[in-house]
Amino acid sequence: MEFAADGPMALPLWINGHAYLTVGDAFFDVSNPKTGEAIRRVPLCGANEAAEAVKAARAAQPEWAEMGMPARRVCLNALADALDRYTGHFAKLLQQEADIDEAAARAEVESAVAALRATAVGDTGVIGVVVDAVNSLAGFAQAMAPAVLAGATVVVKPSPRAPSAIYALCELSARAEWPAGILNLLQGDSAAIEGLCLAAVDRLLYAGNAALGAQVGAIAAAAGTPFVQLAR
Repeated sequence: MEFAADGPMALPLWINGHAYLTVGDAFFDVSNPKTGEAIRRVPLCGANEAAEAVKAARAAQPEWAEMGMPARRVCLNALADALDRYTGHFAKLLQQEADIDEAAARAEVESAVAALRATAVGDTGVIGVVVDAVNSLAGFAQAMAPAVLAGATVVVKPSPRAPSAIYALCELSARAEWPAGILNLLQGDSAAIEGLCLAAVDRLLYAGNAALGAQVGAIAAAAGTPFVQLAR
């Protein structure tokens, strides 16, 4: 990752199969918890960016569903294989943003690979996934894979404190030749979650700390969006 002269480079969104740049008024500095150094920054997005991400997911969903489960299983296996090959790279990203050692980071990548290869089947539609900063990559894979296998498309909103591994997985899906629009990523905080609900995702899934999950659930309830808090 490149660094701008005035500080760390902003990590973009991922929409419709490519990096999506947005010019926002506010950014969140992603810091290494071990050193306190700001290593990246993410834009704090809202309703407009959420609408773009959900639009891409909505457009891609019918064809993805028509592919059939065996073809979607092939895509998930290809992504799992690619993630497994890049274990070291993803472990490094996790270590930079979480207070864990190399062994724990590699174990989390292994958990994510296993989740992508699992056979659980969720619900179809357009799914918003919110993930906290703890076990971010594995939490996302565990939430996303059953939905994608069922024929859903996904917009993920990672924690602004730990966005990089999830963003890199979205990039990796393109290298694994996933169709555009299946995985989309929205950066931000609570305004981004409100934007996903306003853009009418079919349901909102949350993986992470229960206390934060209650806050996410309250946002979903206020918008009338079905909400599921996943067990860790």
